[in-house]
Amino acid sequence: MDTPRHNDRYLTLPDLEGRIRAGEIDTVIVAFTDMQGRLQGKRLHAAYFLDHVVDDGTEGCNYLLTVDVDMNTVAGYEMTSWEKGYGDMEFVLDFDTIRVLGHLPGTAMIQCDLVWMDHRPVEQSPRRILTKQLERAAAGGYRALAGTELEFIVFDDTYEQAWSRDYRGLTPANQYNVDYSIVGTTRVEPLLRDIRNTMYAAGMDVESAKGECNPGQHEIGFLYADALVTADNHAVYKTAAKEIAAGHGKSLTFMAKYNDLEGSSCHIHLSLRGDDGSLVFWDDERGERSPLYDQFVAGVLATMRDFTLLYAPNINSYKRFADGSFAPTTIGWGLDNRTCAVRLVGRGKGARMENRVPGGDVNPYLSMAAMLAGGLHGIENGLELESETTGNAYTSGKPTVPTTLQEARDAFAGSEVARKALGDDVVDHYARMAEVELEAYNAAVTDWELRRGFERM
Repeated sequence: MDTPRHNDRYLTLPDLEGRIRAGEIDTVIVAFTDMQGRLQGKRLHAAYFLDHVVDDGTEGCNYLLTVDVDMNTVAGYEMTSWEKGYGDMEFVLDFDTIRVLGHLPGTAMIQCDLVWMDHRPVEQSPRRILTKQLERAAAGGYRALAGTELEFIVFDDTYEQAWSRDYRGLTPANQYNVDYSIVGTTRVEPLLRDIRNTMYAAGMDVESAKGECNPGQHEIGFLYADALVTADNHAVYKTAAKEIAAGHGKSLTFMAKYNDLEGSSCHIHLSLRGDDGSLVFWDDERGERSPLYDQFVAGVLATMRDFTLLYAPNINSYKRFADGSFAPTTIGWGLDNRTCAVRLVGRGKGARMENRVPGGDVNPYLSMAAMLAGGLHGIENGLELESETTGNAYTSGKPTVPTTLQEARDAFAGSEVARKALGDDVVDHYARMAEVELEAYNAAVTDWELRRGFERM
């Protein structure tokens, strides 16, 4: 098979132990990905890691999967609360994910799964949610391959300066549209090069960097891999890119919509192979898509509204969906058509679907789990693929993606497909996450309201 689980730039546990004993590594980060897609965990002294954590593991508070973005504890989650005492959960180290982080001196990282202290999986953990859908695919004889394309905006201000200015009036690293511009990327190349090379050394297969439309907006692309590897890499890259930018005296954001110009997307490419590496999305003899590929895409489209919450998880996500913005507003598919929610590209082993709904703020585990759940629903029920959307999908009159977080939350909470595929505990948990964001937003007085109403209303 041409997509191994990992490459030789990852470390084995004996490799890591050797580097620790040689004094090359003195810090081991153990981290999991939380609801918001952030890495959370601990920095362990390397000697303590070898002497205690390798065999005995480590723990963290279970509130980490029930807090808002500000780390506030909020009510309404079934898995833990003040009444339940906010106990611990165990970090189960995945020793297949050991990597060196070259931008942090003497540091390696290991990503984790989460289990309760009685060793039951924490079903609400994003990595667990994706793993269950991958297991479901494997039971049907399929293996999922995926790639994510994350866009971000770079500013010449530090994160501290951005904070003190309420993230307004910042100076973008480019002053104009640098989409595919070589001179535009050269302006930011010291940062982009550092990110590319650091991520390559950390085990990622880097493809390229290119400019985008919004001033200061860029994208670094990575080669596709097994879906779980891609999600793990995505989470590490997103954190490391911010850290590396800070080291250059700059800041960058993955917000779906920073300003009134183009938003930042995270297009997700996904395909299935047979568990023996065979093509299942393509009929080589006939030179066309296979019926199974069409059924998979039909399932993703049929469940697009059900799972939009997992593609667009924040209030800000929905401001990206605008006509003529290259972010989709209608639910349809097209051949190499960037106005559609689902774009089909490639032939043969390169045949894949691109989901253009997610933004840069997406949690990769949840979004890929949603795509797999929808696609497998299509295969299991033999769904027929609707006619291709040709021309401008924005004016096609087709059904639209949800336009607000509330609408997406309600569609997700009421989805029989989501509850069957993910489980009631997961659906209720992430519906509550959306409610928390809505409650916080509805209680806030924005600068728009102040400017609009302070004197004139």
